[in-house]
Amino acid sequence: MILTLTLNPSLDRTIEIGSLDRGAVIRAAAAHLDPGGKGVNVSRALLANDVASRAVIPYGGDEGRQLVRLLAAEGLDMVTVPVTGATRSNVTLAEPDGTVTKINEPGTALSPAELDTIADAVLASAHAGEQGADWVVASGSLPPEVPADVYARLCRRFAGAGIHVAVDTSGPALSCALAAAPALVKPNLEELSAATGMPIRSLGDVAEAAGKLRAAGARTVLASLGADGAVLVEDGGSWYGEAAVTEPRSSVGAGDAMLAGFLAAGGSGPEALKQALAWGAAAVRLPGSRMPGPADIDPAAVAIRPTDPAHLLTTAFPR
Repeated sequence: MILTLTLNPSLDRTIEIGSLDRGAVIRAAAAHLDPGGKGVNVSRALLANDVASRAVIPYGGDEGRQLVRLLAAEGLDMVTVPVTGATRSNVTLAEPDGTVTKINEPGTALSPAELDTIADAVLASAHAGEQGADWVVASGSLPPEVPADVYARLCRRFAGAGIHVAVDTSGPALSCALAAAPALVKPNLEELSAATGMPIRSLGDVAEAAGKLRAAGARTVLASLGADGAVLVEDGGSWYGEAAVTEPRSSVGAGDAMLAGFLAAGGSGPEALKQALAWGAAAVRLPGSRMPGPADIDPAAVAIRPTDPAHLLTTAFPR
């Protein structure tokens, strides 16, 4: 089973528009309200593909109760932890060419006692029932006032209980987490550059930066590169994969679907990378933050090969 932990979940409203024109009255073509947060999305993607998962979710206020209702309606297996503050709401403006503009609220602070209760809920869930947890996915931004080393502390605690930990976050939270030796980190292009101080212009740069993250403590690095695909670097080697998407709808949650596909396929090796890209590409073809099911996913459309250091990215960072 795969557990997910989202410290800063959200209600995500995605509004499809023709184009973003500042200062104008824009009429929406469609709108979608979905439960959000990176770990929440990972669990939703696993649920859509009948992979056992359980989400641990702190929630508060009217928004939090609505989030829980939406997830319950989807049939998500979850453990909810009430907190004092209110769950945040996010807005995404999606244009027809796949461009998205996101406005994310900061979220609500979590007290040390609430963080301890959340961690206890994860460990209790990991050992509940006949099927224990193989992985805990700790992902997403941190709420205000939560210390940057919280994922590192959680990683040590969960790994000490014999559970593999995947971390998907950014900034100081990612840098701190590396020292706790997570089994997997999943940075995107910008996060990879920020964590290493390197400009990323080629697959060689991606592999070198991933090597730095591994030297800092991460066992495996799955680097998502947007339209350029993804690179996997682990003890067994380095592979590059890409999956073309001719009609993108929304990239919201695509990285979470990618991580879900990778873990569902075993969390290691080129076949897992292939599934990760197939799930991620399928999510890009769907509106809002909908997660793909088996009918949406096409692994045959994914190409996997050894990482070619000379291969240039179409979107470098910094841009």
